[in-house]
Amino acid sequence: MEQLPEDWQRGIVIAAHPDDIEYGAAAAVARWTRQGKDIRYVLVSSGEAGIAGLPPAECGPLREDEERASAKIVGVSEVEFLGHPDGRIEESLALRRDLAAAIRRHRPDMVVLFNFGDTWARGYANSADHRAVGRAALDAVSDAGNEWIHPELADLPAWSPRWAAVYGVPDGSHGLDVTDTFETAVESLTAHRRYLEALGPDTAETQARAVLEMTAGPKEGVPGAHALTFELYHFAG
Repeated sequence: MEQLPEDWQRGIVIAAHPDDIEYGAAAAVARWTRQGKDIRYVLVSSGEAGIAGLPPAECGPLREDEERASAKIVGVSEVEFLGHPDGRIEESLALRRDLAAAIRRHRPDMVVLFNFGDTWARGYANSADHRAVGRAALDAVSDAGNEWIHPELADLPAWSPRWAAVYGVPDGSHGLDVTDTFETAVESLTAHRRYLEALGPDTAETQARAVLEMTAGPKEGVPGAHALTFELYHFAG
């Protein structure tokens, strides 16, 4: 397995909800910010429909705060929320436009996306929001470099990233050793304390460590006790 390219300086991570990034990719983000890379987050929704019993008007701001705290732990200070409705995100031209605009604003070389396949693993359906965001974002990487597709973005100069890397995929083409930043990733996911505590009786840290042992555990072909795999897409940037 090839190593994920790291000869770049600025990256953005695009995800549907607060906490999506922390279920694995934050370990890579922590590695990259330690290298001096500029990493920024773009969240399509505020996760306002994510906690049972907590009305969206209360849940959204709480989850935004948890995401900002989580991002800070791995060295990310810029977190943008696009305001699409949690649980009802549509793979649409409007979403592509909003994501292309974000790519033009942040001008990344690397765009990191979450698994947008139909399943997490055999027999486990992926979220409709994850599918919509990932597929629209992959198209938006191309859109961002084309001055004619979204003429309403004319005030933002066209920009073409070099790569998009999709994490959380069952069989990725590229790997990354995140052993040195695994504990930081656990801390980052634990920062979603209110969200995790609503999922079950275990503490937020216990849940965070358990899930990251699965998502960022050892991977065949990647050195280290903790690793991530990605599907890498190449663009003309």
